[in-house]
Amino acid sequence: MANVVVVGSQWGDEGKGKIVDWLSERADIVVRFQGGHNAGHTLVIDGVSYKLSLLPSGVVRPGKMGVIGNGVVVDPHALVAEIGRLAAQGVAVSPENLRIAENAALILSLHRELDAFRENSNSGTRIGTTKRGIGPAYEDKVGRRAIRVMDLADLPALREKIERLLAHHNALRRGLGQEEIAVETLYEELASVADKVLPFMDSVWQLLDRERRAGKRILFEGAQGALLDIDHGTYPFVTSSNTVAGQASTGSGVGPGAVGYVLGITKAYTTRVGEGPFPTEQTGEVGDFLGTRGHEFGTVTGRKRRCGWFDAVLVRQTIRTSGITGIALTKLDVLDGLEEIKICVGYRLDGREIDYLPASQAAQARVEPIYETLEGWKDSTAGARSWNDLPAQAVKYVRHVEELIGAPVALLSTSPERDDTILVQDPFQD
Repeated sequence: MANVVVVGSQWGDEGKGKIVDWLSERADIVVRFQGGHNAGHTLVIDGVSYKLSLLPSGVVRPGKMGVIGNGVVVDPHALVAEIGRLAAQGVAVSPENLRIAENAALILSLHRELDAFRENSNSGTRIGTTKRGIGPAYEDKVGRRAIRVMDLADLPALREKIERLLAHHNALRRGLGQEEIAVETLYEELASVADKVLPFMDSVWQLLDRERRAGKRILFEGAQGALLDIDHGTYPFVTSSNTVAGQASTGSGVGPGAVGYVLGITKAYTTRVGEGPFPTEQTGEVGDFLGTRGHEFGTVTGRKRRCGWFDAVLVRQTIRTSGITGIALTKLDVLDGLEEIKICVGYRLDGREIDYLPASQAAQARVEPIYETLEGWKDSTAGARSWNDLPAQAVKYVRHVEELIGAPVALLSTSPERDDTILVQDPFQD
């Protein structure tokens, strides 16, 4: 049996939550390996919606272990609040079904404030962040001054670590014209939540190694999408972590040989939240149609998503950078009723045709999409659970997508309901 990594193959919001939940029935452990509570997943189970930001999707399923790996940045107060919201919906989250890496870095209030100061500034580049403190927390991790989960277990030594952190942040705050933060303020912020977080702490790399050797099946749950990767995405309009599949190993402490199948979650059209290039964006009638039919509003922020045609160039590129084995194509039903559907099959840059998205920010802003036009379909695909339930033109669309991106469709999702899924290839089968 193969362990599986799930990643978004576009700019996020591809429907990973439903697919991870659907796959979690076949898994024993579900692991988050990057990002923070800026990632939003909506699960719909028996008509009930569960909105998750930080917790692995597996926690809503009895008998499954959820793990937050060392590659995640954890806001302890957001964690406690999310656990409380699930409890109000009847989902019990305890150390029996959730473990958090002891070496995961923490997001503090000063990270959220710095994120907001920068994003709201009149100078510099607006990235379109969620202002949740994700980027500044990763900066401190790389700068070797982060407070980590394990530091909550040694409160007497915490003040010295806070002093080291504030030597950097108070200098930044002075430069931004903001009031400095006292050591005691941060100490109280952390001490007040320590007892609620520490019961979940574990040596995750050892836990996963032990369970893998015992034959348990592990599902690695990515957040955001590969086009938001700090190295391989549309820089600087990206998130602050690596979102490609290779991060599953680094962000959880397992070797790359532990990963057997990479499933790329891929929306049947394209959306993006925030700033940055978007070659196939549609701002008129088509964009409104996709946004309305697809309910394209962010799970975390509620922001309206930008919408456009499917971009086969981008997905083909992320399939290569993430080593994607097969895709789960989602939201096919949103395209129902369109007279014609366009797919981007290449770009035109300064008069020449190219088959990839260049790394240069300036070049990304200049590329023009080259489209193929396919006939649409009138019959509904919503709720289809077999190929025979799909209109012929919808099947033709899916098959053409496979050809253009160079990867097979392993799963096809036709509604937010977990059972409205057509299984073509089980990722857990080697």
